[in-house]
Amino acid sequence: MSLNDDNAWLDALAWGPDGLIPAIAQEHGSGSVLMLAWMNREALRLTRETGHAVYWSRSRARLWHKGEESGHQQVVHAIRIDCDADVVLLEVEQRGGIACHTGRHDCFYRALNPAGDWVEIAPVLKDPTAIYQGAQSGI
Repeated sequence: MSLNDDNAWLDALAWGPDGLIPAIAQEHGSGSVLMLAWMNREALRLTRETGHAVYWSRSRARLWHKGEESGHQQVVHAIRIDCDADVVLLEVEQRGGIACHTGRHDCFYRALNPAGDWVEIAPVLKDPTAIYQGAQSGI
């Protein structure tokens, strides 16, 4: 299958009943998992076309160009799929070093400790109110 086959590359994916597919953003170089978001066909097509991550925001019910409010864009180095073609992996350069709307480097900043509590293990790099200046900061 060639990427030149119009939509064949999109048709090859196992889209969910809601037309979405989970997308993992992994940091180019370090391999760190930055976040998980959702994509529809248009988001994935635009990501490939522009070289910047575009997701489907379930809370906003619209396309979300990563960094449109924060300026923390994700430049895409590679697009991969898993063995079942039901998960997308984006290898990205995280501009500005902040992927999470909480102002942290990544969204996986809580870990389960032996007592069964979720504890924060990563610092806030920038106050979210300073990043979004009153704009909606959720995904």
